[in-house]
Amino acid sequence: MKSTVFEAIHQQLGAKMLPFAGFNMPIEYSGINHEHITVREGVGVFDVSHMGEIWVKGPKALELIQYVASNDASVLSAGKVQYSCLPNGKGGIVDDILVYCYDKQKYLLVVNAANTAKDWAWIQANNHVGATLENASDSMSQLAVQGPKAIAAMQKLTSLDLSAIPYYSFITGEFAGVRDVIISATGYTGAGGFELYFYNADGVKIWNALFEAGKEEGILPIGLAARDTLRLEKGFCLYGNDIDNTTSPIEAGLGWITKFSPDKDFIDKAFLQEQKAKGVARKLAGLAMIDRGIPRHGYDITNAAGNKIGHITSGTMSPCLKTGIGMGYVASEYAAIGTTVFISIRDKLLKAQVVKMPFVN
Repeated sequence: MKSTVFEAIHQQLGAKMLPFAGFNMPIEYSGINHEHITVREGVGVFDVSHMGEIWVKGPKALELIQYVASNDASVLSAGKVQYSCLPNGKGGIVDDILVYCYDKQKYLLVVNAANTAKDWAWIQANNHVGATLENASDSMSQLAVQGPKAIAAMQKLTSLDLSAIPYYSFITGEFAGVRDVIISATGYTGAGGFELYFYNADGVKIWNALFEAGKEEGILPIGLAARDTLRLEKGFCLYGNDIDNTTSPIEAGLGWITKFSPDKDFIDKAFLQEQKAKGVARKLAGLAMIDRGIPRHGYDITNAAGNKIGHITSGTMSPCLKTGIGMGYVASEYAAIGTTVFISIRDKLLKAQVVKMPFVN
C-alpha cells in the first residue's frame, strides 16, 4: 500500500481512509453531502497525489502522442491542456488522460492512478519513434483546489494572476513560496478551481499555506467519495466504471476527443472511424430517476416489458438535485433524450428518463 505525503495530515483530521488504486486515501471527512456542497458553493481541497505523471520529450514527442492518443495534440500551443484517451488496439480504452503542452518537444501526460503502470508500459511499447519518456509519478504530488471560491483563497499565495488562466490552460510559477508549481485550470468537479502539481518535498508546506489562506472562504479538505458524486453530476466519465478496455470512445460519447484528421494516424483509427460512420449498438446515456430510487453500478436497465437493454455504470443520489442520477450503456434505440427506461432495483422496475448531461449546470 502506497501513501501520499499528506497521509499523516489526513489521519490527524480524522479522515476515513480506505485503499484506492494501491494508495491509502481519504474517502470522507465530514460527510459526503457536506463536502459535496462545500465544493459546489465554496472551496475544497482534494489530495489527488495518487494520479500518475508521465513526461514525453524530444523531437519525436508530438509524433508519439499523436499515435497513442485519440485527440489531435498538434493544435495545442504552450500552456494549453487537452482531454484525450489512449485507444487499446482492440476498440477499447487503455485510459483517459490529460495532455499538457509546454512546447512541441515537451509534454506532460496525467493519467489515472490505477492505470499508471499499465499506461507507462503501453506508451513504452508503442514508442517506435524514440521519444524520451520519464515516469515522474513517484516524485510528484497533486492537490485539486475546487469550487467557486478557490481563486479567492489561492490568489493570496501567488503574484500570478490566476483569473487570467483560461479553462484548460496552465502556468508554472511560484505558489506559497514554492517555485515551479504547475497551476492548471482543470479539475474533475465542474465547480471551477485549479489543480496544483509540485515535488513531494513541498507538499506539506503548500497544504498548510492553502488552509491558512482559505480560512475566510471556509476551505475544507474533501474526500474521494465526494469527488465521485461531483464528477457524476457533471457527467464526467470514470475509468473502470463508465469507460474501460471494453468500451470505445464513440460508444462513450467521446467522439469529440477522437479526431480523424488526414495527417493524424493513431491506434484504432480505422475501427473508430467506421464506428462513427455506421453507428454503434449501444451508447452511454445520462439517466435521472422518475420513481424514487438510486441507480447503482451494475444494476440492469430494462424497457417497459422488463427486457434488459443495458446496465448502470455509475449512480448516486445527487446532493444538489436530491434525486437519483446515473450513467449507463443502453441499446442505441433507447438512447434518445426523453426516452423512458426502467432500472431494476431490488426486484422492482423503477422508472427513469434519459436526460442530457451534465445533470447540474
